[in-house]
Formats: sequence, structure tokens, C-alpha cells
Amino acid sequence: MSKSYRKIAVYLTRSPNDAAVLSVNAIADRCGIHASSSVRFAQSLGYEGFKELEALFQRRLSTAAPGFEAHIRAVEVGLGARVDRSEVGFLRDLVVRDIASLQDILRDFSPKALSDAVSLLERADSVFLIGQLRSAPVVEFLRYILTMLGKRCVLLDAGGGLATHIARTIRKKDVVLAASFRFYANEVVNVVEEAGRNGVPIIALSDSTLSPLAKSARVLFAVPEHEYKLSRSLAAPVCIAHALMVALAARLQKNNVNPRIPTVTGQ
Repeated sequence: MSKSYRKIAVYLTRSPNDAAVLSVNAIADRCGIHASSSVRFAQSLGYEGFKELEALFQRRLSTAAPGFEAHIRAVEVGLGARVDRSEVGFLRDLVVRDIASLQDILRDFSPKALSDAVSLLERADSVFLIGQLRSAPVVEFLRYILTMLGKRCVLLDAGGGLATHIARTIRKKDVVLAASFRFYANEVVNVVEEAGRNGVPIIALSDSTLSPLAKSARVLFAVPEHEYKLSRSLAAPVCIAHALMVALAARLQKNNVNPRIPTVTGQ
């Protein structure tokens, strides 16, 4: 696709509800392109014009579950709408949006993806973890749990500039568990692509099926991200990572009722 067509494709994939209700001019403005490019994009897909493509999204919207903004409004009704503009008000906004994000996970989550990922981790000789920038806390958490479960793991961090060199030691019997969200860290993408070319199984935690990690991933957990004023929350990605670790613990301990990890203090 051309650069302008890619912009439209990304926008429509990430904001399908907008495609159902906004005009072609409004969509083009949000994509930073001319409206005629939107029409030609639709024609390149076999539609007579943008209205025919828009109808596809309208049908989807008429049968789909409530979207993210509807979830937010429902949670706000339950918690009470924000009336103050203090620091606590920011906390309230974040909690409301995180609850809505977690509800989205339950609606769209794939049980097969979770089972497949746990099987890869269970069989792996070593688990190589990589995540930088905003994703770094996610893989640090995963390293902690995997270590406490007795699973051999290696964190490919940026220290010393050795991450890509260490990544070359990964074998097909290992697994790479990568986390990256917009805007994707170049080193994470490069490591995942090289490991994928070498036949290493990849488990990816990212923001959509259009993520650069998706094409190399054996299993992809796509966690939709929703805009916020300062930064996007990690509540949903960490929840997915936590669920993955609990499911792995249940397998390793043969305990589907109450899997646990040893505590650091032993108390």
C-alpha cells in the first residue's frame, strides 16, 4: 500500500466505529490525507466508492457489542461522573478507563491463544523476554514470576547494548516473549523479526494485529489501546501477562484450583 493508503487502513482497523458514523471528509482529516484518497482506497478494495465501504462498518456496528466509549459511560454511571478537576479527579478518570479496557479484554479474548501460549512456555528450554520504553515494566513483571516458578528466563534489556547479540543465542527450543506498543521500540521489533526468521516461537503482547510484531508471532495478544492525555495505561497488558503466568503456574504445579508462587521471604 502507498503511505496514504496505509494511514487509512490503520485508522479504520483501530477505529471501526468511527468509520461507521463519520463522513469521508472527517475520516480523511483524522488520517491527514485528502478525501479523494479515501475514495480511491475503497475502490482499490473493489468497492464503487467510500459509501459502500462505510456500509460494511455500519453493519458491523449494528450487531457488535458496545464499544469502548460505551463501556466508559456505563462505568461512569456506576461510579458517578467526574465533577472535580483536582488531582484525585485524574485518578478517577484513569480508573474508569482501565475498567473499560479490562471489560474489552473479556469480550474479545481468545481462550485458544492463551492455551497455545502456555503450551509454548511450558515446553520451552528458556524464555527470552524483551520489552523497552513503556513496555519495560511488563517484561520485568514476567521475569519475576517466571523466575519464582523455576522457569529459566533471560531478560534482553538495553544495558551494555548487548540485547541483539544475546538474542542471537536463542534456539528453536526456546521462546521469545515480547511486549511492544505504539510507538514500537526498534530493538524489540528487530529481535522479534530475526528470531522469527530463525524459527523461534514468538509470543507477542502488543496493541493490534497491525503491530510489527504480529507477522512474526506464533501467538499474538492484541490489547486495544485507548488514548489518554499523558500516557496509555498498562493495566490491560499487565492483566494479560498476569493471566498468562497464572495459567502457566497451574500447568507446572498441576494445580488448577490454587496455583501459587514461592514468596521471597518464605512467609
